[in-house]
Amino acid sequence: MTLQLTSPAFAEGGRIPREHTCEGADTSPRLDWQGVPDGTQSLALIVDDPDAPDPAAPRMTYVHWVLYNLPPDSTGLPPGVRGDQLLPGAKAGLNDWGQPAYGGPCPPIGRHRYFHKLYALDTVLSGLDQPTKAQLEAAMAGHVLAEALLVGTYQKGDSA
Repeated sequence: MTLQLTSPAFAEGGRIPREHTCEGADTSPRLDWQGVPDGTQSLALIVDDPDAPDPAAPRMTYVHWVLYNLPPDSTGLPPGVRGDQLLPGAKAGLNDWGQPAYGGPCPPIGRHRYFHKLYALDTVLSGLDQPTKAQLEAAMAGHVLAEALLVGTYQKGDSA
């Protein structure tokens, strides 16, 4: 079985419910995974938006959530998880708001895609202190055993 990432909150390519955005409670959606490969020592999760600020003319990828050292035997994250509720050993990096937390979709214009990327790593990452996405990706280099992707979309005014 390959590494798979799903959410009961939205289907692959589907609309992220308002409650998980800046127009709602801004809480993280429940995420589930399976198929973690043998030899995995930790998992990492990055949620970002490659369509910022405008999907018609994207200029940057905006980072919404950075987690690492998730236990390899874990099967997901509950909805609304906060930094003080992470799984044992798990740590949060900084999003582009400069916070070690989930920041939901809040696109200024158009329908954006939000990439939820789960990585199975052959190591537990050390020496990091609230890393940015770039710092986490540098630390993960050469340690990725598998990855899974779940894409959701959101546009301000969605009523889901």
